[in-house]
Amino acid sequence: QVHLVESGGGSVQAGGSLRLSCAASGDTYSRNCMSWFRQAPGKEREGVAAIYIGGSTYYADSVKGRFTISQDNAKNTVYLQMNSLKPEDTAMYYCGADSTCLGMPLSAGSFAYWGQGTQVTVSS
Repeated sequence: QVHLVESGGGSVQAGGSLRLSCAASGDTYSRNCMSWFRQAPGKEREGVAAIYIGGSTYYADSVKGRFTISQDNAKNTVYLQMNSLKPEDTAMYYCGADSTCLGMPLSAGSFAYWGQGTQVTVSS
């Protein structure tokens, strides 16, 4: 079992920055792949950024160059630094964990464990 707790969400103006944190506990093997997803009202959950235990990272085209995913293994925490935020980044952000992500780290169906989410609101 894996327990994930997100934090760091909030309200910012366009162009601003936020850093999200995902604190993880439980089975280490089941956290080999960790990703950030977001879901806006009426839309499907979409992958934003992913990181493997070895350090490989993946990003959705919509956030490349603006968002950075990182991990602190000593703290069992994954971060999402979000810069140059846009109103279209407004969504509930979720942290996901899985042992393999089935080779698709930005696909919601690849994840066995989820946090409760943290809201990000970007105003124009």
